Amino acid sequence: MTDIKFCENNFSFGTDEVMRKLKESHRNIEVSADSCLGYCGDCEQGPFALVNDEMIQADTEEELFDMIENMLE
Repeated sequence: MTDIKFCENNFSFGTDEVMRKLKESHRNIEVSADSCLGYCGDCEQGPFALVNDEMIQADTEEELFDMIENMLE
């Protein structure tokens, strides 16, 4: 099962919306938010997520969503 984690401190970049869309469209993945994922330098730069413990970073929330979607195919 794919495990996707988001940092609550990164929600200002729209990752809360990415998280919501992934939960709605994929029932077979684990999507969660933690208070801190330990990527503080990256977290303040732009939207990111951990997909199976691999850090994925994008310029926009839409790009992040598309990158994760492509990984799930």
